[in-house]
Order: sequence, then structure tokens, then C-alpha cells
Amino acid sequence: MFQAMILAAGLGTRLKPLTLSKPKALVEVANVSLLEHNIKKLIDCGCNHIVINVHHFAEQIIEHISNKHYSADIFISDETNLLLDTGGGLVNAKHLFDSKNDILIHNVDIISKIDFLSFYKEHKENNSLATLAVSKRETSRYLLFNKENTLCGWENTKTGEKIISSENKNLTRWGFSGIQFINPELLNLIQQEGSFSIIPEYLKLSKSYPIKSYIHSKKIWVDVGKIEAIEKAEKLLS
Repeated sequence: MFQAMILAAGLGTRLKPLTLSKPKALVEVANVSLLEHNIKKLIDCGCNHIVINVHHFAEQIIEHISNKHYSADIFISDETNLLLDTGGGLVNAKHLFDSKNDILIHNVDIISKIDFLSFYKEHKENNSLATLAVSKRETSRYLLFNKENTLCGWENTKTGEKIISSENKNLTRWGFSGIQFINPELLNLIQQEGSFSIIPEYLKLSKSYPIKSYIHSKKIWVDVGKIEAIEKAEKLLS
């Protein structure tokens, strides 16, 4: 079975004023915190090894986990001294994972009905270094995949910036969903240190290793990054 990491260290700036007194991980959707929604979903599909990174109001997340007594082994990756972003946070937590099982990385502010077991099966069948959940939705930043669903680039349509890791005439834009599976070997391949995003690392590694997409419907996914998205997430869960 796979292990997991919930990225919960962010400041939750877009969720102010809710995050002035608590971390975004403990913002509630249908009277249940984002963190609890995601922990329970992981446990329900058989995941019993979960790492959570903390920074903003870290002590509240630690207290929440202690009080809930979840039926999984939960480990805290401490970023209280420096917020490390997605890539740096993953590398910082490397010692908390076993080296054999794949890792599901999940942004804490994402609520979805994505079938993790189906996602995991596809990731394993493709023998991918990483498999990124994506959907066809409007955003300003896109991942670019070829017809074989292999990562070939990234584009910011607001700034016009584009990074192509593999030349291909027929690339399709997909919105990244903040959920991904990785082979633990990826942790040994990342050379970057400190605070950094994981996406540039995927682009570098895609030149030599298979990084694939897992396509899902945008109707089963909500980014609860803004207060107005809470109601949308509640409808998805109802």
C-alpha cells in the first residue's frame, strides 16, 4: 500500500480572516476540518502511514492530531523555522518515509472525490516516476502533456512564461490538481535544497524519467483556497 504526505504548512493567505487565528488545515467544510477530511479519506482507502508538514499555527495541527487518535501512523514534518514550499517540504520530510512504497502527496486545501486506488493503480501500471492529477479547467498556470500523457512542459498564460522540457508539436494544457503520486526514488533524484516548488523539479526530471498525468473530471474537485469555495466543497461532499 502507498504512504502519503499532506501539505499543510501554507499560510492560507487567501482564506483570511479565517486563518488569522488558525491554520488553513483546520478551516472547516461541513463542520469538519480540511485536514480531517483528507486524513479520513486516506485511511478509508487503506493508507496507514501519513506525514503532515506544519508551519502556520503548527501547534494547533499537532494538538488536533493528538486529540483525534486516528487509526494511522501520523508523523509531523516541522517547518516552523522556514516555510519550504512543496518541493522543499517533501525533501525535508524524506526521513519520515520508508524507501519502498510510493507516496501520495496531497495539498490540504483540496477536497475531491478522486478515487485514490484507481489513481494508484494507473500510476503503478505506467511505472511512472510521478503521476500528476489534472483536469480540463481554466487557470493561469498549466502543465503541458503530449498524446501519451507524458509531461513535456509548463506555461503561465498571464505572464507568457513557458518551459518546454521535451519538444512536441501537439501539447495539451491541463490544470494541476495539487495531488500526485511519486515513486520514492524521486526523493533521491532531487538536487535542490531549501525552499522550492516541486513543479520545476518535475520538469527537469521529465527529460529523463516518465512523468505522467492522471485525468479526472473537474466536477469532482474543489480548491478550497478561498472562502467562497467552501460552499462549493460542501455541495461536492453532500
